[in-house]
Amino acid sequence: MAIARDFFMALSKNQLLNASAKKWGFKLGAGKVVAGTDTDGMIQSVKNLNSHGISATVDHLGEFVRCEHEAIEAKENVLKTLQAIKQSNVDAHLSIKLTQLGLDVDQDFCLKNIQDIMKAAKEYGVFVNIDMEDYSHLLMTFDILDELRYEYDNIGTVIQAYLYRSENDLERLKHVRLRLVKGAYKENDQVSLQKKEEIDANYLKLIKKRLQHPGFTSIATHDHNIINEVKQFVIENNIPIDKFEFQMLYGFRTDMQHELVKEGYSFCTYVPFGNDWYGYFMRRLAERPKNLNLVLKSLVAK
Repeated sequence: MAIARDFFMALSKNQLLNASAKKWGFKLGAGKVVAGTDTDGMIQSVKNLNSHGISATVDHLGEFVRCEHEAIEAKENVLKTLQAIKQSNVDAHLSIKLTQLGLDVDQDFCLKNIQDIMKAAKEYGVFVNIDMEDYSHLLMTFDILDELRYEYDNIGTVIQAYLYRSENDLERLKHVRLRLVKGAYKENDQVSLQKKEEIDANYLKLIKKRLQHPGFTSIATHDHNIINEVKQFVIENNIPIDKFEFQMLYGFRTDMQHELVKEGYSFCTYVPFGNDWYGYFMRRLAERPKNLNLVLKSLVAK
């Protein structure tokens, strides 16, 4: 399992394969977990989710941004996504990665780009979540978040349970809307837990601590054992169900998503779309190599 995870994580960072994947289209099976390559396809997918009582957080995919031109293009794509959300009146908010907006080019340049996005999002009444990337970008991401919080209240970010520092970050950001995840990047044992059982235990610890804090929380997991424990904890501690939501990725455990809605829980699906889907797809395979079955079934069907 660890070997398979490392293999797919290495593939996710391969820029040559990323460029080639765009030519292959969705023949790799990415269409199972990516809501199309254009805005129209994404909006239709979100409308379908909304019809089942599910909200969405939308991510216009983009990676390997190494110059200002690419970052500005990515910013324009995000602004178009915001316009589409507003004009279609769907129940959705925005998720965004700062490397898309030039974090690896220049931090101040990236801040300017995200400020342009936040200004439009505030005008449209749309919440923006800054996705957390690998550890090398963590401090820069927090710096930009702190800067934005001076002016905007419609912004939040992600806490990754496998990092040793996450409990302290959770405390510092207790008034900020947060998404709690286990963590999807390969990090070394100097900064993160390595064993699944330790990550799971810390994830549950952070969730329970967070649910007793004032901020709204998105609990992002496909793990039914963790979901069941959270449900029991909420009942035992009289935590209002409007204080949190469960969240899963588009295309995964759809039946469970619908079941949680029927049980009365708020639910949000993470909806990625766009041409630059390769890195995202490889990380999904790395998280759970059994997802490779999606690829094989898709290829056999063609």
